[in-house]
Amino acid sequence: MPKSIALLILSLILLPSRVAAESLQGIRERGRLVVAVKDNTRPLGFKGSNGQLQGLEIDIARRLSQEILGKPDKVDFQPVRNQERLRVLLDGKVDLTIARLSINNSRSRVVDFSRPYYRETTGIITNSPNIRNHNDLAQKKVAVLQGSSTALVLSNRLPQAKLVPVASYQAAKDLLDRHQVAAVGTDKSLLVGWVQEYPQYRLLPGTLTGTSANLNTNESIAIAMPRGRKYDPLWRFVDETIQKWEKEGWLQARIRYWGL
Repeated sequence: MPKSIALLILSLILLPSRVAAESLQGIRERGRLVVAVKDNTRPLGFKGSNGQLQGLEIDIARRLSQEILGKPDKVDFQPVRNQERLRVLLDGKVDLTIARLSINNSRSRVVDFSRPYYRETTGIITNSPNIRNHNDLAQKKVAVLQGSSTALVLSNRLPQAKLVPVASYQAAKDLLDRHQVAAVGTDKSLLVGWVQEYPQYRLLPGTLTGTSANLNTNESIAIAMPRGRKYDPLWRFVDETIQKWEKEGWLQARIRYWGL
């Protein structure tokens, strides 16, 4: 278990109980839905040129507001950093977290997750006109985040590429801009955002997934909610609503709209 999650669980045991997030009935009585989101992760959740939040996860939050409260504008957004996504939920500051949060065993110990609304895969971007597909990366340098699952995927699927570990996405971007690497590999949703913001980059066609069961290469991104019997109706409602959206095709349509 990661140390940060272990400390989080310990704090929940030792600290006195806090004000809890609302149940489904409580949300309806309050008349507002409070959701933790990202505001800097295009195209999932980001601020547009008008300063307003937009993206796939923002659409999902507004649609949930419509489903629960009858109107899409009865949602209050609370932008969070990655390290805050669970904390604000457990502290009762939000009802839901919809912020590029993937399901894993450690997180599932402290919160409940809906069924996934998006499945992350590995993608590659380049600014070289000579690289048109993954095969063109043989003997080429590809920047990857140090210690990430992407490094495992690329070493497995593109063994002829020369992986260059970097400490941050900004470092990867700098190497690409200076043509010191031919491409950058990471989660496809992040790369889609880069291409939308910086047209000089191109996303190579297709996605990469690992062939080993030990490779976490198809992460399930889902809505997180507080755990406990009080919140079971909320969990069932959200989970069944996502299933309904899938059957209607609405969710897939929004995913395509945002280029994912």
